[in-house]
Amino acid sequence: RMCWTLATEAASWSLGAASGKMPVLVKDYTWQQADAQVFITVPLKGVAAGRADIFCAEEYLKVNFPPFLFEVLLYAPIDESKSSAKVGNGVVIFTLYKKESTMWEQLTTVEVDKEKLQKKRERAILAAQEKAQEAVKEKAVKKRENEKYSLEKMMKIEDKNREQIEELKRQEQRKATEELEKWKLQKCKEEELKRKVELKRKEEIKIARQKAEAEKKKKSENKVQNSASQAPHKHSLKGGNAGDIFTENSKENIIPCPRSAGTIQIQFTPRVFPTALRESLIAEEEEWLRKQAEARRANNADAPDLKDLKEEEKNPEWLKDKGNKLFASGDYLAAINAYNLGIRLNNKLPALYLNRAATHLKLRNLHKALEDCSKALDLLTPAVPDNADSRLKAHVRRGTAFCELELYVEADALICTLTGLQDYEAALKINPSNTTIRADAEKIRQVIQGNPPEP
Repeated sequence: RMCWTLATEAASWSLGAASGKMPVLVKDYTWQQADAQVFITVPLKGVAAGRADIFCAEEYLKVNFPPFLFEVLLYAPIDESKSSAKVGNGVVIFTLYKKESTMWEQLTTVEVDKEKLQKKRERAILAAQEKAQEAVKEKAVKKRENEKYSLEKMMKIEDKNREQIEELKRQEQRKATEELEKWKLQKCKEEELKRKVELKRKEEIKIARQKAEAEKKKKSENKVQNSASQAPHKHSLKGGNAGDIFTENSKENIIPCPRSAGTIQIQFTPRVFPTALRESLIAEEEEWLRKQAEARRANNADAPDLKDLKEEEKNPEWLKDKGNKLFASGDYLAAINAYNLGIRLNNKLPALYLNRAATHLKLRNLHKALEDCSKALDLLTPAVPDNADSRLKAHVRRGTAFCELELYVEADALICTLTGLQDYEAALKINPSNTTIRADAEKIRQVIQGNPPEP
């Protein structure tokens, strides 16, 4: 069974297929009524239900199922928004709701001529079209309101998500600041502990020296006393004269003259590093010297693809100086080519990696700068005073690359900045008196704490 609700969409229904033949009017319909309703049954006369076009207005009702036509001008107005039509079993059953609950004398109006019938039909169709247009407008307005509501909802959701992201950032920032403060406090405790241990060690050395000097002095005094007590006393008894005895004793107790002074030549093994012995890192310094000697001997100039190079181009030191000159003139790409060739010839020289890292920083190749600085730090081991300047440069350049990388990787911005600060802190440990590095480290701390310095 098929059911249509006769509402304002009635104007969109077809008014029936036009044909050259006059339609056959259906008069064998039946109708019944109650106080508030009217029931009309229209036979379809064998026509398929899908071919029936139904139209309903306040005072006009029509069913067009070619070649048949059913239409009536109703006796009184109806409420088409509540009325309905059901098609099935070869009939159309209308259920019409009266606007006024009264009994009709008949289904149709009193007899009217064709002209009036045509005008009423046109008015009904026009009214249905107007209602359909109003329904379309209302639907459009409702659609716009729904879209506006959806947009507002989406904006609220986005604002909420943005606030959540900002809150997460603030939490991460607070967490990073707390970790930084804990790290600084731990470092301060370690430094204080080292200072106390150093003071205690110096005090023990001082006490040991004092004890050694006291024992040495005591031994010296004991030696003098023993020498005096063990001196031979020869008494002459032949003369029987007491005066002679005292005279002989005084002669024998005379202290002999000191021995003549002399010079003893002592030769020590020369030290390469002028470091105090108690602070010396002899094993580390000798290992560093050995690694430097091995690095100078390492050379890959015999590689097949490097045989066509000139003699000076096979020297990594010459290529390093060439790259430095190109860097100073602003030709960074050519400088990188020079450093690349030098590293191919000898990949054990940290200076080549350090200088190439500085060139990558100029070209904003931050990841490559990080790699070169890390490689240089791997080669600058063990940490001795002789390679302190190179390690300081490596830490500063890697810290700079991490801080610059924060501008492009927002998701890991805080981690990059923290890592950069750790490199600056490492550089400060190497040279605590460097005011420039200290000022840069302070600026990074302010950025991490959410208080960037004024430009």
